[in-house]
Formats: sequence, C-alpha cells, structure tokens
Amino acid sequence: MMIVSFLLIGWILNWFKFSKIFIQAFKELFKKEITIASYYFIFFCIGTISDFILVINGAYNVILK
Repeated sequence: MMIVSFLLIGWILNWFKFSKIFIQAFKELFKKEITIASYYFIFFCIGTISDFILVINGAYNVILK
C-alpha cells in the first residue's frame, strides 16, 4: 500500500514542478542525468522499502489474518 501512496505523492508533487527541481538537484549532486521515469522509479523504490519495513515490523499481520 505504501508503494501506491508514494507514487501518488510523486504524482501530486509533479503538479508543482517538483520533478524538475528534483532532476536538476540530482544532476548537480551526482553528475548523472535522470528522466521523469527515474523520478517515479525513486518514489516506487521508497514505497517498496517502506512496505518491506512494515512487513518486517508485523504491521500487515493484522490485515492478512
């Protein structure tokens, strides 16, 4: 569920041109070019890690029973 939440957050932030700021900052910090697909992939990865942490902590045990 966190994956969808973070992708939605990324989409909403894109309305306010956050993606352009993020891509430019990434380019300046790491000297790498990224695209809008990479922007969404980063939000996907953050959501996946968050879901994995919730599974480890047992947050989904209540839902799955």
